[in-house]
Amino acid sequence: MAELLDGKQLEDRARELGVNIAGELITQSAMGRHRASDYEIQRRVAEAERNIRESKLWVVALISAIASLVSAVAAWVAALGK
Repeated sequence: MAELLDGKQLEDRARELGVNIAGELITQSAMGRHRASDYEIQRRVAEAERNIRESKLWVVALISAIASLVSAVAAWVAALGK
């Protein structure tokens, strides 16, 4: 299981993924800035990372389906050639 980030590391990871660190559930950080709680940002980061993984898996599934279709067509052509 991955280690949960907090503080500055969490903010950096959120920015890297394009995750908004403001919004609902605002707390005041030690630096006087308003931002969402670590828990809320961790939830948002986890959701963003899950979306990225799902996008990559969708591409793999699509390529697999195309390969299966090409294989089926090749088998059909080979069967007709006999």
